[in-house]
Amino acid sequence: MTVSKVKLFIVGCLVLLSMSVCFASDEALTQVSTIDALMAGAYDGVSTLGEMRKNGDFGIGTLDTLDGELILLDGVFYQVTADGAAVKPDISSKTPFAAVTFFTADKALKLKEGSNFLEFTESTERWFPSHNIFYAVKLKGSFRSVKTRSVPSQKKPYRPLAEIVKTQPVFELTNVAGTMVGFWCPPFVKGINVPGYHLHFITSDGKAGGHVLDFSTADVTAEFDDTREFFLILPDDNDFDKADLGRDRTTELKAVEK
Repeated sequence: MTVSKVKLFIVGCLVLLSMSVCFASDEALTQVSTIDALMAGAYDGVSTLGEMRKNGDFGIGTLDTLDGELILLDGVFYQVTADGAAVKPDISSKTPFAAVTFFTADKALKLKEGSNFLEFTESTERWFPSHNIFYAVKLKGSFRSVKTRSVPSQKKPYRPLAEIVKTQPVFELTNVAGTMVGFWCPPFVKGINVPGYHLHFITSDGKAGGHVLDFSTADVTAEFDDTREFFLILPDDNDFDKADLGRDRTTELKAVEK
């Protein structure tokens, strides 16, 4: 009997994200900083998008000063700003939190028409071969509706993310084609990433999107990439070093995600 191992590498570095430094394979999820650090207000960018792209062509995150929602799809970055519009950020732009991988689908399934986020979650989690590994997730097709949000750029002193999203701009997209990009993470990454699904959306024309709050499918196919290697890069950054990462932010995270 073979034993599968999930590899967790914690590397202290600022911008050294190349595979020659972090040894990430094409099957690895590479992440900079932690979700709890972002929740605590560590919004200063620490790695460029160019450096992140060396470790993946698919992923999500945010931009320096929490300036919108970040999507990486087929090697192209999109930034959904606070007005819901999507732009292509400069590759030299920095991110305080992002997760990327090279996406190669291991499984695909057609979603039932009219499925919402909760129904998608419940139906797909039942057949996962393991709930102890990572899955890169892509939902592509046409949607009856997609409910998204973004966040505006912040100025110091930074407020916690849970306070910012209380007044977050929310967008309702109807009869729209596009792609949802994101990850399903296992429960043991609590505080490091978001346990369960975390998805961002970009329209087919690349002009709108955001963090996914809910959706209703029309003609959608979901693809999953099993991922058993996880590389975590901890920023050499004052805000990260001083962030309170000892408290349980579960309740705050639920409010931020939903």
